[in-house]
Amino acid sequence: MARTLEVATAQYPIDTFCAFADFQAKAARWVQDAVNHGSQLLVLPEYGSMELASLLPEPIRDDLHAQVSALQPMRDDVVDTWRDLARRHGITLLAPSIPWQLDDGRFVNRAWLCTPAGIDFQDKQIMTRFENGPWGISPGQDLKVFDTSAGRIGILICYDSEFPLLARALVEAGAELLLVPSCTDTDAGYHRVRWCAQARAIEQQVAVIHSPTIGEALWSPAVDINIGRAAVYTPCDHGFPPDGVLTRAGDSTPGWQFARLDLEAIRELRHSGQVNNHDDWALQHERLDRAVKRQSLR
Repeated sequence: MARTLEVATAQYPIDTFCAFADFQAKAARWVQDAVNHGSQLLVLPEYGSMELASLLPEPIRDDLHAQVSALQPMRDDVVDTWRDLARRHGITLLAPSIPWQLDDGRFVNRAWLCTPAGIDFQDKQIMTRFENGPWGISPGQDLKVFDTSAGRIGILICYDSEFPLLARALVEAGAELLLVPSCTDTDAGYHRVRWCAQARAIEQQVAVIHSPTIGEALWSPAVDINIGRAAVYTPCDHGFPPDGVLTRAGDSTPGWQFARLDLEAIRELRHSGQVNNHDDWALQHERLDRAVKRQSLR
């Protein structure tokens, strides 16, 4: 019998809070809504936790560097909130990522994966110009594959999804689902992540789940504008949508997109699909072992 997985991917707005309890109430509402739909795997976006900066005094909130330092005393309580919800409801949940200070003083972009059995994290690998420059966010620890009741999961945080060798490394290590939390402030940025997420699904013959932040938070210098559409992408092959879009939001309304993933059918594509991208990956290297020849037709 085919193994199916009920997934929920969020279009998550950056809200403002008067107290930490307001954040906890929001988290509980969102998780309860997904659980009411029978979801087993919930995916939330990159930098969604920056909404907690709304609790800081305005001069700190308005300072890119001061805000990430001021968030650190909250970080454990933030993770505990999502961990407790995953445990209470018996689900697997990728929490919104948060800037996380390391012992050496650097900040990384860290997303926590919470399950009923425990938690672990994935750090972003390749930083954007904004992260590298004005914000001062650094690359973190290595890529990981998480063995969970929802399947073997790899996480590519936003810009990481635009680098196929990262996805390939995760798939070669056993990942059968790739989660792509994102935070983009232009249509171009969103479409880069969207099309690359779809490309990773086709190249690696896996499902890719994309969750973006959405809406405006003009009080925030870090996540003031948020553009994206939550989606679940699959290979374009037998038994799946011809365009590889299992579900995608039609507008920017906050909320979940729900889908049922047939993981066994996706795995079977590697043996009986119309194409064999996963196994044919190595053929690129064989071709590239030969010198690229430059020809003139002028």
